[in-house]
Parts: sequence; structure tokens; C-alpha cells
Amino acid sequence: MRIASLCPSNTELLAYLGLQPYIVALDDYSDWPAVNPDAVRLGSDLSIDLDRLEAAKPDYILASLSVPGMERNVAGLQERGLAHKVFNPKSLQDIRDNLLEAGRDLGVLDQAIRAEEAFGRILDRYTHLASKVTARPKVYWEWWPKPVFSPGGGNWLTEISELAGAENLFADYAEASVKTNWEEVVRRNPEVIHVVWVGVRREQVKLELVRARENAESVQAIRSGRIHVLDEPLFCRPSPRLLTGLAKAASLLHPDIYPDFDGQDPLLVELGLAENRLHYLG
Repeated sequence: MRIASLCPSNTELLAYLGLQPYIVALDDYSDWPAVNPDAVRLGSDLSIDLDRLEAAKPDYILASLSVPGMERNVAGLQERGLAHKVFNPKSLQDIRDNLLEAGRDLGVLDQAIRAEEAFGRILDRYTHLASKVTARPKVYWEWWPKPVFSPGGGNWLTEISELAGAENLFADYAEASVKTNWEEVVRRNPEVIHVVWVGVRREQVKLELVRARENAESVQAIRSGRIHVLDEPLFCRPSPRLLTGLAKAASLLHPDIYPDFDGQDPLLVELGLAENRLHYLG
């Protein structure tokens, strides 16, 4: 089987099925886990090089609509008559369903069932821990600084917030991504700020730029020092790695209730695997 993955979340999901050795083409931003170094890189996940994709002769193309603009890739695949599957997960349940669907498509349903059930057990544990939280802080997740974008109620980070014993500051918006402004953030006065600028590495984020904004000193999170730069791939990609992000966020928010974050992937731990043994999932 020759697989093409057109975005990072798809590449990651395939890895939990033990399929990364079969990925022969993938987008430039897929950076976890390690794949065959001979795999063809196809450019940005928003602008896939369809000529290179077609030349790689994949048997299975996994596209996505998880980021606005990806519809151009799908339109291009349709125009060329290239058979493909499109995932567009918006919730943790969607990701579990995608695991099963990809596993069924690619002949590894047993592995997919194991991974999906392990995913569910982790959610059950965090649901139980969240029930012990008595004070749920409001968390502002900053996806982009100018203009300000933040996840809304229709996004997986609302679920992650709840499982971590908190509330997403913009959960009252139905949409998955909310375009707002700093003035509105100040007005809502979050108790915690998590900065996860999409596509920007953690070390490149300058918190002083956030602290220097107008009226920033009036925001409770900034006054109390509860402002953190988190690893964008663990929160902004709809793949099973969100569970690692959950473990990290929960340990920051309620260290007295949730286990310390040890850097490990809880889904791999649940499956009895180390990261370098992903392809032995079966």
C-alpha cells in the first residue's frame, strides 16, 4: 500500500495505526513521527503540488478540510480524477471515528479498534479527574495575534479545556474558529492564557508582545503570571496527539488533581508503545 497524506493531522493519525512506513508522499509541515526519508514532500498543506502527488503513484490519498483553504487541494484532486478520502474532524469523537475509518480502509481495523478504545479509556480517566475540579478557570487560547483568532465552542479545544478542568473563554460562540479582538479578550478577563500561534514554533513566540498590549495589565491571567506558550502541534492539529496536549494543559491548570506531565504520549503509553516503535502497533 502506497499512502499519501496531505496534512500533519492525517500523517499523525496514520502513525497511530502503524502505517507511517507506507507513506510515500506528504505535505511539508508533517513533522511527527519520522517517516521514510525518501517520501516525496508535496509543499504546503494549503497548496499541495498535485503533479508531484500524482507522480508518487499513491494507492490511497488522505486529504483534509481541517484548515480553511484546503478545499483547493480537494478541488484539484477531483479535477484530476484522483481517488481520495477527506477527513474534517472537529471533535475528539470525530478523531476516534477517523481512526476506525482509516483502519477499515487500509486493512488494519484491529489496530484501529485498539487505538480507538485506548483513546476512549484516556478520555474516561480525564472526565473522572475533571469531575473533581471545583473552580474552573476561564482559558483564553490565542491561535493568532493580529487579527485575534481563538477557538470557539465548535472546536476540540473547548473539549480539551473541559477535560482539563477549565472553560474555553470563547465557548459561547458556536463556530470552531472565532475572529475577535484584544479589547474583547480584556473585557472577558481570562484567568489563564495559552498562546498557541498556528504554524509558529514555541521558541519563536514572544510573550512580551502579549504583555505589552493595551490594558494587558488589567487581565487577571497576566497579573497572576498564568500565561503560557504551549506546543502548537499538540493543540492545533486534530489528531490523537491532542491527548498529549490535554495531559500537558491539565497538569498546568490543576497540578493538585491531574498527574504531572512527563512528556510522554498518553495514547502510546496506553498501548504499551514508545514513540520509536509506532510502526509495530500491529
